[in-house]
Amino acid sequence: MRGYVKPMPSTVKTHYDNLLAEHYDWMFAVPFDAKVAEQKALLREFVSAAGPNAGLAVDLGCGSGFQSVALAELGCQVLAVDVSEKLLQQLGARIASRNITTRHADLLSLDCLVAADSASTVVCMGDTLTHLTSRNEVSALFRSVCRALMPGGQFVVTYRDLANGELQGLDRFIPVRGDERRVMTCFLEYESPETVVVHDLINVREQDGNWTLHKSSYRKLRLAIDWIREQLIAAGFSITLQRPGRLVTIAATKPSSASR
Repeated sequence: MRGYVKPMPSTVKTHYDNLLAEHYDWMFAVPFDAKVAEQKALLREFVSAAGPNAGLAVDLGCGSGFQSVALAELGCQVLAVDVSEKLLQQLGARIASRNITTRHADLLSLDCLVAADSASTVVCMGDTLTHLTSRNEVSALFRSVCRALMPGGQFVVTYRDLANGELQGLDRFIPVRGDERRVMTCFLEYESPETVVVHDLINVREQDGNWTLHKSSYRKLRLAIDWIREQLIAAGFSITLQRPGRLVTIAATKPSSASR
């Protein structure tokens, strides 16, 4: 169409604050406590000293708190970091007596948030890693995490591998969840070998019974597993676990002999 200008995707912060934050917990289709229990079972093997002396754990891209609450219940002192104020407010309402501190900040602010060699565990879970804007930022984050961890500390990453092939045609429309009040669909637009634009469409039934479409898009990185491994090793880590699945899980350890 003559004169048509393709709209630019939103930033991650804008996308979450204007659309996803309101529906974040609902998207997972399980109660919050059940999701925390799931994450607690996963993280237990990576928290080196579960109990009151588990040390400082940093949750990068904490969202509404699935991992933060799980880490706190494993005995960690938790620093929960996210760019979405709305999601941090949701987590704040759940802290109660748990040892969790929230910080409204970008992931790449880690060097300013955590002293070197001070954290026992750092996690970056869900699909947070792909929210960074470039591969250089991913590499920089890995170096910052290695700096923040004490020797022997654990780094746990989960992310969706969008680099492994491309969906075609109508398969790019992915149903997320639906109920009597909301229906969410995701559409993937592969714009380059390194990025994909995610279009989130949420139809909401209003009080008068009519449906309203809420929509937004944002860009994600396409990160191959082998590349992630290479960058973790380059940052100074030893890979201890690689688990394929709906979300790839990679765990890495800062060697005890790492220079301080």
